[in-house]
Amino acid sequence: MIRFLVRGVKQAFGLNPPGRNLIVYRDDVFIVSYPKSGNTWTRFLIANLVYPEKNPDFSNINDLLPDPEAVSKRDLERAVRPRFLKSHQYFDPRFQKVIYIVRDPRDVVLSEYHFDVKRRAIAEDYPLPQFVSRFVRGEVNHPNGTWGENAATWFYTRRGDTRFLLVKYEDLQSRALEEMGKIASFLGVPADRERVAFAIEQSSAERMRELEKKQAHLWSSTRETRKDKPFVRSAKVGGWKAELPAASVAEIESAWGGLMREIGYELATGNWSMPGWQEDRAAVTCSPEANKAGTRR
Repeated sequence: MIRFLVRGVKQAFGLNPPGRNLIVYRDDVFIVSYPKSGNTWTRFLIANLVYPEKNPDFSNINDLLPDPEAVSKRDLERAVRPRFLKSHQYFDPRFQKVIYIVRDPRDVVLSEYHFDVKRRAIAEDYPLPQFVSRFVRGEVNHPNGTWGENAATWFYTRRGDTRFLLVKYEDLQSRALEEMGKIASFLGVPADRERVAFAIEQSSAERMRELEKKQAHLWSSTRETRKDKPFVRSAKVGGWKAELPAASVAEIESAWGGLMREIGYELATGNWSMPGWQEDRAAVTCSPEANKAGTRR
């Protein structure tokens, strides 16, 4: 009874995180990705680019670039506009301006596996091939669908739209200056080479690991997780080549090979077929009227 009363009070005063039910404004900018695809790193890059004077870290990243899954409805509505918002949501027509970070699903599954161990969602000795099968089927510990479903809903509905910027995690790793220049331009943030380089340096994996050691207890994503397992791991590209069994690689490519190739990922096998939603993209395309729905000025 008390639990329901507390929940009702929180809802009445806007103290609960709104999640997908957040109020969206036309000048909002969303940093979207499937989980474990580099969203946190990208938030740090953007925070250090836009707010260098605020010294972004794990204690204030949710203030600078809020997460609607972790920040209250009231605080989100009080945030300075334009808001830069994190999201793992599948396509939402209300999101007018979107940076979508995409990462090779063969690396994503490894990152998600280790994070699930960290947050005690699976045992440390849970079989990786079994986890990959669950990952492909969408039997994951979050409500964001499969990698293919999430990426496809954004890629096929917004590709070519000037309000949409697709950023590959691998490109951010290999040519950060160039990719961050594109992000700065997309955001309308004046940024010379020195400012961009500073943002990249302040957001390095090494610095983020050091911040995590000191501030893991302050951040919503790590506060209640195992402290002997890092959130910021190797942050490398292509780890799947050494860590994933060949059968697991084939399983992922069989599920999403067509989409992976379109995005620009080279396949290790020829075991893939064209998914149905690629043949009928209208299934994930919303009308202009739908795109206008639910968005405030």
